[in-house]
Amino acid sequence: MRRTRFDNEPCPIARTTDLLGDWWTPMILREFFFGRRRFEEFAEALDISRAVLSTRLKRLEAEGVIERRPYEDHPPRHEYRLTPKGRALWDVLAAMWRFGEDWMFDEALPIELFDTETGASIDPGVVDRITGAAIDVRRTRLRARR
Repeated sequence: MRRTRFDNEPCPIARTTDLLGDWWTPMILREFFFGRRRFEEFAEALDISRAVLSTRLKRLEAEGVIERRPYEDHPPRHEYRLTPKGRALWDVLAAMWRFGEDWMFDEALPIELFDTETGASIDPGVVDRITGAAIDVRRTRLRARR
């Protein structure tokens, strides 16, 4: 079955969905954010087929989300690193974390996000970068740019 592409849509949500719209890509990105760099690390952590992992990594590389870097010459071996574009996807995953923690669990999570410098728990949210206020969907609408 051929999937519908949204990469030419005039909507940021549609284009981001085109990039992240399968169940493996956000999980692979999660592993990047928690320190994984090498193919075998991803394969083991996710219990994902090598073919699927390879396809997703190639797409992320083609989209400029990650880059491949050599770490060994003989035999040639590479690891993957997030680019600035890839690091910016943390905001998306943090919003998914917030939703998942609020709505997908009946019990307390056995894991938490924390600040590595202070050790304090982190409670992600989505804010307006101009005002710093939490975004309220009841006050948000869409319009053509002026």
